[in-house]
Amino acid sequence: MKVNNWTLRLAAMGVISLPSVAMADEALSPVMSAVQSTTLSGYVSASAIWLTGSNSTGSSYGDYSAYNGMGKGPNYVVGRSFDGQEKQDGFNLDVVSLVLEKPLDESQWAAGYRVQLWLGPDASTLNTLSPSSDLSTGDLAIKNAYVALKAPVGNGLDFKVGVWDTVVGYEVADSPANPNYSRSFGFYIEPITHTGILASYQFTDWLSAQAGIANGLGNPKNNYAVGSAQMINSRAGTFEQLSYLGSVALTAPESMGFLKGATLYGGIVQTGVAYYDDPVNFYAGLALPTPIDKLSLGLSYDYRSNGVFEDSYENATGLYVSLQLTEKLRLNLRGDYATGSHGAYGVKSYENNKRSKTELLGVTGTIDYALWPNAITRLEARWDHDLTGNGVFLDGATENGISRGAENAISLALNVIYKF
Repeated sequence: MKVNNWTLRLAAMGVISLPSVAMADEALSPVMSAVQSTTLSGYVSASAIWLTGSNSTGSSYGDYSAYNGMGKGPNYVVGRSFDGQEKQDGFNLDVVSLVLEKPLDESQWAAGYRVQLWLGPDASTLNTLSPSSDLSTGDLAIKNAYVALKAPVGNGLDFKVGVWDTVVGYEVADSPANPNYSRSFGFYIEPITHTGILASYQFTDWLSAQAGIANGLGNPKNNYAVGSAQMINSRAGTFEQLSYLGSVALTAPESMGFLKGATLYGGIVQTGVAYYDDPVNFYAGLALPTPIDKLSLGLSYDYRSNGVFEDSYENATGLYVSLQLTEKLRLNLRGDYATGSHGAYGVKSYENNKRSKTELLGVTGTIDYALWPNAITRLEARWDHDLTGNGVFLDGATENGISRGAENAISLALNVIYKF
């Protein structure tokens, strides 16, 4: 037993006894062992975004312009997640992510946990704190908070109990894990987190599946989708409005040559609500290596029914191309095509005073250069186009003193992330 000088002095004065120090040291050993197996990680993300063509002119709307619940303004863009109107034309702190985690080990009855906190403007989107808290809509959120458990069933049945990420989507909420800084139209209509229990099982090296039960949409601890209106009901989020979800992943084995590691993924989320038919998300994704070294492709498809109102629909298709040009330089391209009912993707456009459907096209190019250790630096250009011709973007231009809608929105973004 090692005892420092200060402890020896206290013992000499009779304040403490050396046997008590030994007992305390032995009692702390299991605690220290648990702490040592816990990891601390996270990242800090900041950005600067410029929406070209915008200015400080008024924000009145003509008969054919767009609006949504987020308000009106000359910097208006639609279908954006975490880089919407409030971030355009300025410098931004996106989010600070802090993660404490003890992963599952190889023992039969393994246990662990994960806690991820978000601080900053992006955190307010999750809305995962208690509604009784003054911080429930502030810049602090619980991104993940679950207990991980393993049961010795077959190859090992894993559980997550608490708040965990959704099972659908090509992109995720944590920006460093995505090929682009801005999120796709498909991500806009997907859930982000759920509160409940999720089971995972690896059948073979090439087949895995997940299934879970979670709270319904009305519970503020269960975020449904970025951009969707929060629905509050005294019974929503109870066991009478549960959400059911599942996914299957197929991974190509080594015997398939250059296709080794290719993944075909499918998932579904039925979200319980108290107002009308349950919103249902369908997702299919494909991650595909190619014979060309350093070139990979991805394809995603999202469909959501009843997401905006009963019998509404939203479709989103995404094509991803990633090319590793050098050890530090990578080019990522994404093409988006989205359609939907009136109100889909935050678009509420009118033509001849009648509701118009939504049809959007997006192209995003991102240059990712790893100049500094542990840092991600990305320069991105994004072009969104309204295929209906109704002008769902507001660029600040005026016509007879009234701000008119634009058919295009072009933005440039610089994103810097440090991971630790």
